[in-house]
Amino acid sequence: MDQLALLFVLLLGAIVMVPVGERLGLPSPVLMTLFGGVLAALPFVPNVAIRPGLILPLVLPPLIYAAVQRTSWRQFASNRRPIFLLAVALVFVTTAAVAAVAHALVPGLPVAAAVVLGALVAPPDPVAATAVAGSLGLPRRMVSILEGEGLFNDVTAIVLYHVAVAAVVTGTFSLPRAAFTLVLSAVVAVAVGLVLGWVANKLMTLVDEATLQVGLSLLVPFASYALAEELRGSGVLAVLTTALYLSEYMSDPDDVTGRLAGNTFWTVVDTLVTGAAFGLIGLELHNVFGTAAVHAGSLVGGAIAVVAVVVGVRLLWLLPAAWMTRRLHRRRDVDEDIPINWRETVVVWWSGMRGVASVALALAVPLTVDNGGPFPGREAILFVAFAVVLATLVVQGLTLPWLVKRLGVRGDVAVERDLERELAIRAAKAAKRRLKEIEEVEELPEEMSEALARRAYDIGARISPDIVDTEKREAVRERAKRQQHIRRVQNEMMSAARHAVLAARSQPGFDPEVVDRVLRHLDVRSLR
Repeated sequence: MDQLALLFVLLLGAIVMVPVGERLGLPSPVLMTLFGGVLAALPFVPNVAIRPGLILPLVLPPLIYAAVQRTSWRQFASNRRPIFLLAVALVFVTTAAVAAVAHALVPGLPVAAAVVLGALVAPPDPVAATAVAGSLGLPRRMVSILEGEGLFNDVTAIVLYHVAVAAVVTGTFSLPRAAFTLVLSAVVAVAVGLVLGWVANKLMTLVDEATLQVGLSLLVPFASYALAEELRGSGVLAVLTTALYLSEYMSDPDDVTGRLAGNTFWTVVDTLVTGAAFGLIGLELHNVFGTAAVHAGSLVGGAIAVVAVVVGVRLLWLLPAAWMTRRLHRRRDVDEDIPINWRETVVVWWSGMRGVASVALALAVPLTVDNGGPFPGREAILFVAFAVVLATLVVQGLTLPWLVKRLGVRGDVAVERDLERELAIRAAKAAKRRLKEIEEVEELPEEMSEALARRAYDIGARISPDIVDTEKREAVRERAKRQQHIRRVQNEMMSAARHAVLAARSQPGFDPEVVDRVLRHLDVRSLR
């Protein structure tokens, strides 16, 4: 089996593991990690030959861009305090704690190299956290916290990592210079993200074809990441800024085809890239542990201690942070997503899995320093880092569904139903208001006007039947049944039309391009 065949196997596994995970009640990223480990144990499967420096630029931009599609700038702005506590402050604290323990317990690991280890295991993986937590039916506010933390913590951790690596490689360290690097990286990233977001938005208005817009959206996150990194900024923060800008300013309510095509495309990309990334983690776990097997005896104790610190520090930080945030929330009555009780806090704690970012940063540790000598403790850093990834991703990922069920943490069904009801009322009122505006300038037949008024009423009733009383609700149901019957007949008619047009594709005298254009017209009409 060659490298290309291995990639196709991972992509196939990414698709298959989604329904398998749903049937087993297990997260698909964890299953893909185990699948990668099993593949690596097979004698005919080759070692992965991907340059470590390419993992982050290839994997993180599309995953972050896809994750931002599920959120908004308002959500980030409202949750700035919990995001800061988790994605910035906790990363610093975890890095310091891991560095202290690793320097004391891992043989031959100097302080600066221990900080490198601390920085690369500090951030919970944005892909693992959202992929695992999002499939468990957790309250939306908890998923928002994990998404915000996962998207922002890489920014802090990667800058810390680069500062620590530079200190090891050059043998010098300056705190003011490190602080300046952190600030400059953030400023450059935000500037690049905003500029590219504005440019991409202008290009989207020029390109009115849905397929071309989707293709452009695929290039944007990679361009944002690469340009920011080239200018010494944070590529992750640049992609995040670009994606938030586009989600805020690019949405066209009437672009039904483009929105459906874009959502479908990015769902496919998210599934394939996530699966392949976690499969790669499984392959690399086997390779790293195999390489370090000779020294494993002296490293196991330190690895266990670092795992305990990574997991323990998160809990010790979350308990007072959540308590303080809840007190401020009650006192100031601010709009932010927070764990409302200790059960939700425990779930947020146990969701702090490490994954793609930690693996990529570990593999990217340089082989040598400036004076030509080997990077001190590199083998130990890789062993301990992969031990943390294995312990948190597999153990926490496999037990998180059980913990959620045991603690009885469920989605806010009542809150979501109230929001749906509010949106249904808003949609119905907007439709009625627009109908009245049209009637003021156009003379509509009375029968048509009454039918359109009922349809405007039904728009809201179908979204949330609770907005109408029982008697009217029954009438709405009857109309819905009648329209469903009409729609079923129409669908069969459209199906017959599509079959007839598609059959002409293989008949002489019909240009396939013309057939495809007519078929697309029928598809779009059926969709609407």
